[in-house]
Formats: sequence, structure tokens, C-alpha cells
Amino acid sequence: MKEVIYEVKGVSKRYGSVVALDGASLKLHAGEVVGLVGDNGAGKSTLVKVLSGAHMPDGGQIELDGKQVSWSSPREALDAGIETLYQDSGLAPHLTVSKNVFLGREITKRGLLGKLGFLDSKAMEEKAHSELERVGIAVPASNRSVSQLSGGQRQAVAIGRAVAWARKVIILDEPTNHLGARQAGEVLQVIKEAKKKGLGVIFISHTLPHVLEVTDRIVVLRLGKVVRDAPTSEFTGDTLVGTITGTIQTIPEEDA
Repeated sequence: MKEVIYEVKGVSKRYGSVVALDGASLKLHAGEVVGLVGDNGAGKSTLVKVLSGAHMPDGGQIELDGKQVSWSSPREALDAGIETLYQDSGLAPHLTVSKNVFLGREITKRGLLGKLGFLDSKAMEEKAHSELERVGIAVPASNRSVSQLSGGQRQAVAIGRAVAWARKVIILDEPTNHLGARQAGEVLQVIKEAKKKGLGVIFISHTLPHVLEVTDRIVVLRLGKVVRDAPTSEFTGDTLVGTITGTIQTIPEEDA
């Protein structure tokens, strides 16, 4: 097994009287896809926000490459190599594919007398096209407006942007939600390409067949606690549903 690149240990988070996370732990290895699943209210969204730097935990610790870290903002996590893609994809529909790939990271060139900076649209189009092609995304043209793409293409572009920029970890929150079978297949293929690149991927989804297809390991949350952490090969569709709902009683693998 490759080295652990990202880990949360015993994290807790409360919102008033509501306990969202209760001593939850999760580890992620380089080149591994971990599925994070659970029913509504299980604590998945809160754990994602802790991992991405959006929320600070009330207790526990976070480690990146074996060193303890504390994120005060999503930008800090992003700068450390952790890309997070939420359900809304975060794309600007009025901009082109290339400008979305480089949104916030634009390539500029010197203007008149070297004093004025201009966007280097050609360089961004060429690099965006090569980066998306490298992770298996077929987009008609990188200078095409995102509003002209299908839902699957938009999501694939968003994930491709994350893969292109991530240095260590990608967190994907329901990336195949509301997509057709073919479109979802394109997105799942990009996740597989991210794994080949050596990135660690945390895949949150209610679509359990997708989780079973692309993950190496599955972590099940229930009421803010990790109730099962085991290789995907140990689950079937039925046992995974039973573990999520509590009809199958389990304990985390490390405590077994």
C-alpha cells in the first residue's frame, strides 16, 4: 500500500446542540479512490467541509503527508494541493472551457512596453485542451462556451480542471448526480484517470453502483460516526445498503 497522504483523526463538529461529526476518522493513500457514503444527515457534507478547509473541526486533527495541519480557509487547503468539487461544479457558464479551466489561475502576457498585462487566450486554450485530453475528456473545442455543453460534459470539465490542478487530493461531492448513464460513465473514467496519476480521490455519492465500480475502499458514516471502513471488495450492493441504514451492524475495521 502506498503512503497515506491525507488523514483526519477523531474529528468532531457541533452546530449548537447538533452533533454533526463524532470522532470520525478517515485516511487516504496516494493513487487510491475512497468512497464516502451514508444516509442523509450522516455527516458526509460536514466531513467534506472539514477536509476542504471550509469548516474548522471542534476536535481531532488533520494530517497532510504525515504532518499536522489546520486549515483556516479553503484557499489554504487549495494551495496545499487539495481540490474540492461540489455538486454545483463551480463553472462559469458564460465563459469558455479554457477560461473555466484557468479561472483564478489565468495565464497573462505582457502588453505595451511590458507594463500592461493581457490574458493569453491562445495559451490557455491550447493548455486546457491538452490537459483535458490527457485525462480522457473529449470537449469539442476549448474556446466553446460552457453553456453550450451537455450536463455530462460540464461535469467532466469541472473534474478535469480539478485533476489538472490537484497535486495531492481531489474531493468529489456527488459528481454523477443527475447525469445519464453515458455521461456518468465519462465522469467515472476521469476519476480512474486521476487515480492513475497518483492522486488520492475521495468520492461522495448516493449512487452506490458508481461507488462500487470506481473505489478501492469504502468508508460508511452514520450519525457522525464511521461505522465501517473496509476494502470495496468486501461489500455487495445489499451489504452496503444494510451498513448505511444500520440493518447490518458493524464496527470500524481498525476496532475489529
